[in-house]
Amino acid sequence: MKKILYIGNKLSSHGNTTTSIETLGRNLENEHFKVVYTSTKKNKVTRMLDMVLKTIKFAKKSDYVLIDTYSTINFWYAFITSQICRLFSIKYIPILHGGDLPNRIEKSKIASEMIFKNAHINVAPSGYLLEAFKKKNYKTTYIPNSIQQNEYKFEVRDFDYPRLFWLRSFSNIYNPILATKVLLKLKEKYPKATLCMVGPKKDESFEMTKNFAQQNNLEVEFTGKLSKENWVELSKDYNIFLNTTHYDNTPLSVIEAMALGFPVVSTNVGGIPFLLKHNFNALLVNDNDLETMILEIDRIFNEKELAQKLISNAQNTIEKFDWKIVKNQWIELLQ
Repeated sequence: MKKILYIGNKLSSHGNTTTSIETLGRNLENEHFKVVYTSTKKNKVTRMLDMVLKTIKFAKKSDYVLIDTYSTINFWYAFITSQICRLFSIKYIPILHGGDLPNRIEKSKIASEMIFKNAHINVAPSGYLLEAFKKKNYKTTYIPNSIQQNEYKFEVRDFDYPRLFWLRSFSNIYNPILATKVLLKLKEKYPKATLCMVGPKKDESFEMTKNFAQQNNLEVEFTGKLSKENWVELSKDYNIFLNTTHYDNTPLSVIEAMALGFPVVSTNVGGIPFLLKHNFNALLVNDNDLETMILEIDRIFNEKELAQKLISNAQNTIEKFDWKIVKNQWIELLQ
């Protein structure tokens, strides 16, 4: 049995969104890998200390160390733990997350070289990051984010008026306030238009979004974080999936929405165009482009066959993200 030390932010027990350390980790355990995790600590300093101590304790006993690698402050978790792995001559594999990583490897060139040049291999879950890392001659392979497709029941939706569904952490990088601005404009033409926003509070963007809704008398449903079963059930009442982000990689939430039979309207930032093609499996707009987002949503209710075309092509797109397929790439890499 292969032994894995998995380093990342395992924080769903604190109300945060479930991340790949939990989904991929669980899937690997089901494929008979022995997985040790770090860290569940909420405080960033305590979490960093826990990661360091567990890397020192378990890395030498592991066949591989997987490191979830982000572009913000969490980048430094990856830097420190990867260098401990180097010290012990342990094979480590950064799993690349975050649409802003290409900028991070430019801003932190020396640290990036130390992490990514010395990795056993880097794993990019999108063509976007694969391209960016190969340009730097970092040894990188593509393994997409995955879903258990049988957990997502396809729903046939009515396109009577816009019923928007938004699923993400409330963080400035995901631009949640844009969703409420979209609703406000849509109500000029569709007075019954609705919006549901699902996800935990991460920064002040939650208050900003909620205040905007209240100031404009918008009845927005803010659910907070929900279990997958609960938000999937709730999503049956909605007919458009809205992705408003400023930065992105290959968001699992969008893949999940496609599996559920949503037509997706999204910004075209980061890795999104590697997943979604405008007028094919989604409708795309430029970052923070409110007016065009309104026009694209309106098309779904005016162009008779558009929604069905987007939904059908999205179904074909997501087949390659099923864990039944993706697991073979992980097993091959880690054996």
